[in-house]
Amino acid sequence: MRFLNGHETNQDLTYGDVFLTPSRSDVASRFDVDLSSVDGTGTTVPLVVANMTAVSGRRMSETVARRGAMAVIPQDIPVSVVQDVIASVKSAHPVIETAIVLSPEDPVDTALSLIGKRAHGAALVVEDGKLVGVLTAADCQGIDRYSQVHTVMSTNPLTLNAADFAGAQGGVNGAELRAAFNTLNDARLRFAPVVDEQGNAIGVVSRKGLVRSSIYTPALDAQGRLRIAAAVGINGDVAGKTAALLEAGVDTLVVDTAHGHQQKMIDALRAVRSVSPTVPVVAGNVVTASAVADLVEAGADILKVGVGPGAMCTTRMQTGVGRPQFSAVLETATEARRLGKHVWADGGVRHPRDVALAIAAGASQVMIGSWFAGTHESPGDLHDDGNGRLYKESFGMASARAVAARTAQSEAFDRARKGLYEEGISSSKMYLDPKRPGVEDLIDDITSGVRSSCTYAGARSLEEFHERAVVGVQSAAGYAEGRPLATSW
Repeated sequence: MRFLNGHETNQDLTYGDVFLTPSRSDVASRFDVDLSSVDGTGTTVPLVVANMTAVSGRRMSETVARRGAMAVIPQDIPVSVVQDVIASVKSAHPVIETAIVLSPEDPVDTALSLIGKRAHGAALVVEDGKLVGVLTAADCQGIDRYSQVHTVMSTNPLTLNAADFAGAQGGVNGAELRAAFNTLNDARLRFAPVVDEQGNAIGVVSRKGLVRSSIYTPALDAQGRLRIAAAVGINGDVAGKTAALLEAGVDTLVVDTAHGHQQKMIDALRAVRSVSPTVPVVAGNVVTASAVADLVEAGADILKVGVGPGAMCTTRMQTGVGRPQFSAVLETATEARRLGKHVWADGGVRHPRDVALAIAAGASQVMIGSWFAGTHESPGDLHDDGNGRLYKESFGMASARAVAARTAQSEAFDRARKGLYEEGISSSKMYLDPKRPGVEDLIDDITSGVRSSCTYAGARSLEEFHERAVVGVQSAAGYAEGRPLATSW
């Protein structure tokens, strides 16, 4: 990356302060751009779901891995639960989506509480493993919530055979994906259950999902299973938790704390390395070159960069500590590359342009939290704000709410002491975008923008994009000029 006309600034910059200029390009199509990361994590799009309990869970991990990204399970989750989540994600199919499953006797109320957790908006009704019906949210409208689902479900739905997807991974068998899409399209169906030869329910596929499977390459491990990451903290038995996560099959370890440039982080990294992990080890958060050097020396492969840019974070307002994110990424990535390592840009992205700018500055991937909180796949329940707008609650990982959960096993007095201090929002409404209510919709939007950025720079890969990117500095008026208007002026 270089600055336009060599005009750097002595001021630190955030994403809104900078822009990319077009260069001569022979890249004819967005699809000519390879978005695979080069940091050893195996992702095929440069997106990581932040390790926030309101954002990253089983459904999120499975869904984003199908589209080439990776989610990080938070450190606050008990190890036994994380092990179950890893096993579940590893057993998921790269194309067939895991369905919401109900029994015929379940009440409609239960169905409505679960259907919103998947973007396809439906549930399979299963008895003794066999598919007996399909239930959508529309089927439940105007129905007594204590009615049983077998009284309102659709019976004898069109089904697809699981054998038809045996080798369909990321468009490898495009003919099978096309055939399944045409079957749904001809029947004017958005989705269909997938069953095996015995009629056992396997999952669902949707028209949009089949198209996506022809475009995205899933993030798969050496055994062809979806990838997933998990976080460990810097306190307690770090080595023991690391060993348990590695045994469970985690693909990337994230050693995480708000202030990564401290002795306890260095000690934690050494504890992780004592277990001799062969998977990438991420550490953070940091914002300076000196922090990168220290944590690399302690054993980090990737540095997580960002103090204060996140939507749920109050650190800068509480403490004055932090750094504008573009400059933080630029400096740390330069040092990491000098040492043969990588950085993840964590936080501060609100538009696809910000993701492109982080990669231009040298990040191998971009970590996203709050942006993904308001989606069907995030762990929270859907709420209605009273005006028909759907939202999910989100909160920061240093907030009083998160600290209370993290210290649940401590003595009441110690919990009360820690609860006096917080650096994060404990409750925030993250509205679902009616046009992009699922995390896959957002991934489509982001990757489309990043691919376009690469074509403007004449780059066919993310590394080439970083090398060719030309960045200029702009005023607030310059940034405002680039924003679209929903109505005329």
